[in-house]
Amino acid sequence: MQIIQRIREKGAAIVIAVIALSLIGFILMDAKQGGGKLFGGISNTVGSVNGEDIEVSDFNKRVKDAEDLQSQRTGQALSAQQTYQIRQSMWDQVVAEKIFFAEASKLGIEFTSKELSYILLSNDPSNPLLQEQSLKDSLTGKLDVKKAQTALTNIKKLKGEQKESLNTQMIDPLKLNNTVSKYSALLNASAYYPSWMNKKETSESNTFSNISFVTIPYTEISDSAIKVTDQDINDYVSKHKLQFKQEKGRNISYVAFSQLPSKEDSALSYSAISELKTAFIADSNAKSFVARNASSIDFKDDYATKEKMSGVYADTLVKLGTGQVFGPYLDNGNYVLAKMLGTKQLPDSAAARHILIAANDLNTGQPIMADSTAKKLADSINSAILGGADFNMLAMKYSADQSNKAKGGDLGTFGYGTMVSEFNEFCFTKAPGSKGVVKTDFGYHVIDLISQKDVKTAYKIAYVGREISASEATINKSSLEAIKASSEKDKASLEKFIGTNGLSLTSVPALVKENDYQLGALQDARSLIRWAFEAKVGDISEPFSIGDQFIVAVLDKIREEGVQDAETARNGCEAIIRNNKKAEQIRKKIGENATLEKAAAAYNKTIQNAGADSTLTFSSQIINSVGLEPKIIGAAFNKSYQSKTSPLIDGTTGVFVLKVNAIGNKATPSPEAMAQQAQSRLAAIRSQNSGWYEGLKKQAKIVDERFSQF
Repeated sequence: MQIIQRIREKGAAIVIAVIALSLIGFILMDAKQGGGKLFGGISNTVGSVNGEDIEVSDFNKRVKDAEDLQSQRTGQALSAQQTYQIRQSMWDQVVAEKIFFAEASKLGIEFTSKELSYILLSNDPSNPLLQEQSLKDSLTGKLDVKKAQTALTNIKKLKGEQKESLNTQMIDPLKLNNTVSKYSALLNASAYYPSWMNKKETSESNTFSNISFVTIPYTEISDSAIKVTDQDINDYVSKHKLQFKQEKGRNISYVAFSQLPSKEDSALSYSAISELKTAFIADSNAKSFVARNASSIDFKDDYATKEKMSGVYADTLVKLGTGQVFGPYLDNGNYVLAKMLGTKQLPDSAAARHILIAANDLNTGQPIMADSTAKKLADSINSAILGGADFNMLAMKYSADQSNKAKGGDLGTFGYGTMVSEFNEFCFTKAPGSKGVVKTDFGYHVIDLISQKDVKTAYKIAYVGREISASEATINKSSLEAIKASSEKDKASLEKFIGTNGLSLTSVPALVKENDYQLGALQDARSLIRWAFEAKVGDISEPFSIGDQFIVAVLDKIREEGVQDAETARNGCEAIIRNNKKAEQIRKKIGENATLEKAAAAYNKTIQNAGADSTLTFSSQIINSVGLEPKIIGAAFNKSYQSKTSPLIDGTTGVFVLKVNAIGNKATPSPEAMAQQAQSRLAAIRSQNSGWYEGLKKQAKIVDERFSQF
């Protein structure tokens, strides 16, 4: 029943309603221009973008507003990971605003008050007012403009921090999205594929070459025969600095000491639950027994079919007689006893319609009529329906459930247990065709039970569970081992110590950045990461309790922002440098004035051919049977190599020498084919525009100082 889910989230609905009303604040003033500070406040900063500070107070306020909204929507306190994700998301948004609004301002792109007003009174998908059901027409599902105008007018009385916070949460993202759309449209409109380029690329695709060549693969020389020194790598990096840019970060290794339950802990839990079995069989009040014995599994006073039972013992449980107990058995970290309380035949699903008479407003919770009045109205409606009145018309007139009143209160088909208990009881225990009034926390429901499907045997089972948890002795033992490990003087002695316990260091392959929250497989490692940015290379940390482990870490390396050193860059260029050295040896062995025959003889290779099938074109990505060799493709269209052999060419996979046998042309494509090619090429050019923000971000000077604050 959609209304039930909606009311469970009524806190979010209230927030959305207030937010919707607050938007008038923006309409009454000029749109805030991007690039300026969003709030006044203290001078302490959390970072800057292109020299413009991001103040701590401003940033924290935006984060707190987002956290509060998330908590209201879920009805739960935020986890540490959720808090980190919100903080990171807000940082990304603030950086995007400062970068992008400055760029948009240069181009004269604005988001005006009139545009905002237009969006808020339209059915544009970006309109946040469409999230509020009370502002929609119940029949069409579209925005009721009169209601929206009234709501916007009422907000004029809101002032101060509340208005500012709600504007920040709703207006800034709306402004950013709208401006981004304009910017993207401008880029797409500027994409151009000139006719001369179309002709040139068409010619390149239709001109083919036929070549003879010899290749000496780099594998002819063993890798072990070639030494790549740190100086070789540094020389290469200095010529390709952009490829080896390095962010500020740390390399960390760690060892984990488990706090999980031991075999002894498991045995204690098994013994404790086993001692309850006799009493559980004899007890006549299962609900009380479950509560009295502090079960880790709550008692549920309902029935479930075998398909909806959890665990691997469902087939065994359904065969129990009433009063019988099975177990203990292991299920999801618990030792469990299961007692069969009874069975009944229940449908798997039902279809119904309802009319909800609510004594309290479903959004605000404020009283709108006396409970007795609501009951009297529901009883009257039910009597009218029993007397032949049209259910659909009465639902459209009286039901407070906006999600289905326009459909005559039709709820469709729903499964057992998906409704609140009173509603569920009526729909799954009464016969199809039954009509009646049921009270729930949301008001009085006039129900028409239309049908039921798939009647099956359902079982009521009581469970008593004991969680297998680590004992104090187990945790203390793990803690003591971690403390001993942390007292080792260096990494070598630490590895020797943990080796005696059958453990080893885990190296985190990714560079750890100062604002990270996760460290490899460790989800909540913020405290450890802060330590790493205060430690020296070789330092061993104190034990950190993370999840169900004690973690002792080693700071392996400090990496400063700039260009990678030889050790870091080796993986990215060692193979290239090695091949370059191999190419020198191959060239030396073949000698000067190489010919196809001379190169083939030097390494006992054969002369090969490519392009006879017209597939070797200038626009080719690969050469058939050879692979990715762009230098060779380029040389294949050098007409001077028709009269003489090419020089030795260092390719991707080996050293090549070639001779061009012929250069020809395929049939000229039709105008339709050329037009299709032009459309495809233009689409490709436009798709490349999707990375424009990353391009702007790379050019921006972003200083992130969140680490010093959080």
